[in-house]
Amino acid sequence: MALDVAIARPELLQVADAVAREKMIEREEVLEAMEQAIQKAGRAKYGHEKDIRAVIDRKSGEVKLSRWTEVVEQEPVENEATQIPHRIAQKIKPGIAVGEFIVDPLPPIDFGRIAAQTAKQVIVQRVREVERSKQYHEYKDRVGEIINGIVKRTEYGNLMVDLGRAEALLRRDETIPREAFKNGDRVRAYIYDVREEPRGPQIFLSRTHPGFLAKLFAQEVPEIYDGIIEIKAVARDPGSRAKMAVISRDSSIDPVGACVGMRGSRVQAVVQELQGEKIDIIPWSPDQATFIVNALAPAEVSKVVLDDEGRRVEVVVPDDQLSLAIGRRGQNVRLASQLTRYDIDILTEAEESERRQEDFRKRSGLFVEGLDVDDVIAGLLVTEGFGTIEEIVNVDDEELAGIEGFDENIAAELKRRASAFLEKRDAEFDEKRRELGVEDAVAEVGGFTPAMLVALGEKGVKTLEDLADLAGDELIEILGAEAVDEETANAVIMAARQSAGWFGDEPLEEAQGDSEDGVAEGEGDAAGGETDDARGG
Repeated sequence: MALDVAIARPELLQVADAVAREKMIEREEVLEAMEQAIQKAGRAKYGHEKDIRAVIDRKSGEVKLSRWTEVVEQEPVENEATQIPHRIAQKIKPGIAVGEFIVDPLPPIDFGRIAAQTAKQVIVQRVREVERSKQYHEYKDRVGEIINGIVKRTEYGNLMVDLGRAEALLRRDETIPREAFKNGDRVRAYIYDVREEPRGPQIFLSRTHPGFLAKLFAQEVPEIYDGIIEIKAVARDPGSRAKMAVISRDSSIDPVGACVGMRGSRVQAVVQELQGEKIDIIPWSPDQATFIVNALAPAEVSKVVLDDEGRRVEVVVPDDQLSLAIGRRGQNVRLASQLTRYDIDILTEAEESERRQEDFRKRSGLFVEGLDVDDVIAGLLVTEGFGTIEEIVNVDDEELAGIEGFDENIAAELKRRASAFLEKRDAEFDEKRRELGVEDAVAEVGGFTPAMLVALGEKGVKTLEDLADLAGDELIEILGAEAVDEETANAVIMAARQSAGWFGDEPLEEAQGDSEDGVAEGEGDAAGGETDDARGG
């Protein structure tokens, strides 16, 4: 594209129009690229350090080349090639102000072979940048859409897909196992990411993404497209099996039936696109236990025990349903776990019964040994939900006496024996704590139980300095998450640092704000042992 500015000026506009049409970008952007190319050629002729600017007349195509010199106050100037002192500029152009420019017209340049080639490269590069920017802004808002393309070439197993006005990448691990594409094949995929990188916008496609399955159903099921049915969650084992949870906003429409379609026509269309992937469509429920039971279909569930805080659930199934609930290579329970976002543990009824009996024996044995009672009384206490001797001491007398077969005298005697057991046990722990060398100051600062102090001593935490050196998660690791939470652990350590003199006379609240383990203001009171919180239970 040799550009002879002196001879073929009107042709510049024709070239700009042709490039704009071919690349589908604005004519103005092409002309700006040409101006940059002519500028570069002008600087090569008149000096790279000079501020040479080119302007193409948008109507005639005439090129005006000029040198710009900025008028500055200081003298001498920082850059003689682009700046001129105000004192001298006044002589050239009276009345000119600081910050304005002296514009000197330059004769048009004839493009030689090298200059024309350079100009062409600048124009091509600038047009490519504009094209890439246009592609990025066109596709960045299309993340989450399904798009059709043609396989252009294969690079190390990854597919480069021609989308018409852009090129996208479909990585090998984003294709469904066992499916193969050749150059020229049509491919349908899901745009899961668009990133702007130095080499141009990168459009990433996927056929394994859960969103691909959801969007395919939206294309096949008008109720989903219209928003009557909502897809709440999708879990996939690409090419093998998938689970999809749906809910209907219209009580008269069955969400599962609508997605399956007449004689399975709708779901089969999606299955064919996904290379025979089996799809379980289940009703979503706001009740987590019900949702988990639905997610484990086709297996039957007898019992569900939820731990919402730990996002764990224990599921009990009949003995003959265990293999069905787990699925081939754990597929069914794994997909159900992904769908519900709960860690699912599956037990048979026999295993659950055996574990319950073992737990009953263990707790009964604790009461038999600690309270010196027979199996019947111990069994009654366990049946009523008591799990520790501490609970016996803390329960109201009336509640304990209200257990069937108990009276006030039995309740009082049980509480007396429980108190005596705890006093004896704490005395033993206290003696062991002293043998381990744990200072009294540690007990006073933390408000720890004797058992906690022994645990600290066994881990080498014996002085205030040892305790102050710990981080919150280290203290939790030593004592156990059931004994102390993160907030209390941080408050206890902060109190230890204050008592150890780490902050001098600085108030505890200020020290907490400045500490790298910063604990929220007000936790100092909890750490001081004035509340039961620091005991962690």
